[in-house]
Amino acid sequence: MKARTIDFPRWLIAGALSTVLVGGAFWYMQPTLPPDNHQPTTGTQASDQSSAPVNASAGTNDQRQPAPAPEPTQEEQYQTPQSLGPEPFAPSLAGTQIDGVLRADANGQLVVDLRVRDFFDYFLSTVGEVSPETAIGQIESMARTHLPEAAASRALELLDQYLAYKQSALSVMQTELDPALREDPSYQLRALGDALARLKQLRQTTFDTEAHQAFFGLEEAYSEYTLAGLAIQQRNDLSSQGKQALIEWHRNQLPEQIRNTEQRLHASTRQQQARVAAIDAAGSPSDAGERLAELGLPAEEVTSVVNYLENRERFEGRFEDFRQAMNEEDTSGLSAADRDRHRENLLEQYFPDEQDRTWARLKMLGNS
Repeated sequence: MKARTIDFPRWLIAGALSTVLVGGAFWYMQPTLPPDNHQPTTGTQASDQSSAPVNASAGTNDQRQPAPAPEPTQEEQYQTPQSLGPEPFAPSLAGTQIDGVLRADANGQLVVDLRVRDFFDYFLSTVGEVSPETAIGQIESMARTHLPEAAASRALELLDQYLAYKQSALSVMQTELDPALREDPSYQLRALGDALARLKQLRQTTFDTEAHQAFFGLEEAYSEYTLAGLAIQQRNDLSSQGKQALIEWHRNQLPEQIRNTEQRLHASTRQQQARVAAIDAAGSPSDAGERLAELGLPAEEVTSVVNYLENRERFEGRFEDFRQAMNEEDTSGLSAADRDRHRENLLEQYFPDEQDRTWARLKMLGNS
């Protein structure tokens, strides 16, 4: 059976692709999942290949007879390449690896995971630099060239649905807020929840369950976690400890891929907050250094922080001397231009370093 050609109205293509990076969340919140949050795939080695050099080889410098290369698996035989080569169709893609992949399993069927959506977005992000038809044509060519017929047809069907979803999502993204309630946090939270619910419903009606979960499952889980956190923060019947306990509970309900990352980020944030508090509470740069060392900051970083704080102390002292000198000078009889020249001469006298002079000018503006 011949693979279906993507054929839908030109207005839909242009409309959807002009906002290809829009959608997937409401205007208040667009959670961005780090690369390691993609759902696990079923290919035996495809996930490792995504970060490997295109022309990597093994054993070429070994003087012994190299072992024969293993036969590629079916999944490895049927997948799109990692790069568009030295002259991609869009200049902005030069020197990049293709984000995402289209690949088929041992039965010749498309493996539907988050990397399919990433693959679409990689090419569609060039719209504006190239025409929508060119970007879509590149995806279609890749699918037909590197995948079996059934997998290519499935990929192009998903692309058709993805573009239609992007267009429909615009009406959700552009929902107007009630001007009278725009600044009300409770109203904002309700509007956000309603919009996320409408987006989820739109995805469910546009895609089958497999594609919906593969494309948006992690994103929706993180959006709902963030929404729950905002709602908890607005509660007046909980102490800060109670709020934190509930947020921690919601964090533990996240899918493992994003839960691990979120927990690391949360731990890092708490560590940074503790270090900032240590600097604020310190009576001197050396005291700050001792507190930071106790909190586990590496020795070389402690030295850098202490040096920076000492430099800032010296700067503050010079600035006070500079300001006193400015106040003691009688410039009332000078023209505006002469007063500016006089100030610049004093700046160069007290701050020989150009960067310090810039900070001094900023500080004067802040004190004016």
